[in-house]
Amino acid sequence: MIRVLVAEDQSAVRAGLVLILRSAPDIEVVGEAADGEEAVALARELRPDLVLMDVQMPRLDGVSATRQVVDGGLADVLVLTTFDLDEYVFGALRAGASGFLLKNTEARSLLDAVRTVARGEGLIAPAVTRRLIAEFAAKPVRDPGPDPAVLESLTRREREVLSCLGDGLSNAEIAGRLEMAEATVKTHVSRLLGKLELRSRVQAAVLAQELGV
Repeated sequence: MIRVLVAEDQSAVRAGLVLILRSAPDIEVVGEAADGEEAVALARELRPDLVLMDVQMPRLDGVSATRQVVDGGLADVLVLTTFDLDEYVFGALRAGASGFLLKNTEARSLLDAVRTVARGEGLIAPAVTRRLIAEFAAKPVRDPGPDPAVLESLTRREREVLSCLGDGLSNAEIAGRLEMAEATVKTHVSRLLGKLELRSRVQAAVLAQELGV
């Protein structure tokens, strides 16, 4: 059973999300939050598997709430936004969100996205996410960007997996491309995240884009 906390300040939208999630036999809504502070507090109390997090909320915005939830190891975060590409989403990805989803996503896609994140695969809706990653990597930044030397700690295989993450591939797709078992892919992803000190595979994908891996 996938335990989900829904954080959304608009009551009607929150009720709709809860209704969709509760229609799935493998998903349990364990709590609801109307703002970022409540989301963090409930995540700490309930320890859900995943927080479905709106980015624009009162008291504490979704980006800051995501950072606190991820830094505290409280849950994975799937970010909800009404916008296709916006600064809130970019900030949430930097904060360690496992993925993002548009609020107008169909019910089936929402349920699939929750299951995908629960499996540990953060790249959701590949066509949208790949565009997001590309846009994020192309945005001008104040700092010179990541140092390519960070890749020196990776093995050849780990670099290949990182490249696949940059292409927005799932574990199953990476396994097919590199001709390895899916369990092995998961191991490589976990190891490269640790070596690169990244919070999520989405951050790894952004890094791959920024470095042209």
